[in-house]
Amino acid sequence: MMTIRYHYLILFLFSLAMMGAALYFQHIQGLEPCPLCIFQRFAVIGIGLVALAGFIHNPRLIGQRIYGVLLFLSALWGVVVAGRHVWLQHLPKDQVPACGPGLDYWLETLPLSSVINNVFKGSGECAEVDWRFMGFSMPELTLPLFILLATYAIWLFFKAKNLSTD
Repeated sequence: MMTIRYHYLILFLFSLAMMGAALYFQHIQGLEPCPLCIFQRFAVIGIGLVALAGFIHNPRLIGQRIYGVLLFLSALWGVVVAGRHVWLQHLPKDQVPACGPGLDYWLETLPLSSVINNVFKGSGECAEVDWRFMGFSMPELTLPLFILLATYAIWLFFKAKNLSTD
């Protein structure tokens, strides 16, 4: 039987693989991430950090439940952002929001709440599809991964009492 630590390790390694892929596409393939892509990375990093903390901590039932909620919230953030990204990419061309200043500019000049609001409004930059795999854009591939991770977090939450910490 797998212990809770192995589940956290699996989630941590999966998040490392996702970030490795993101960095590969950015730095090797030359695909610059749009603001929504960067927000999806925050979700992946959140999942990875919570999973790493859970692996190191090896918590008992209450701690496992807390980590389960944090994992779910991080994955849910990814679902929301990736879902919004997919929606923007499927808008008719005449309904795509105009491109605005980049995320760096927003972060330097606006309060965080305004930055988040602007990112979720989207821009033409987020609606562009520069890469496809088997007909799917990057957000169309990450959305099911985030749904899978959220489902896994829910499963861990409810199975916590049955998973040993040894």
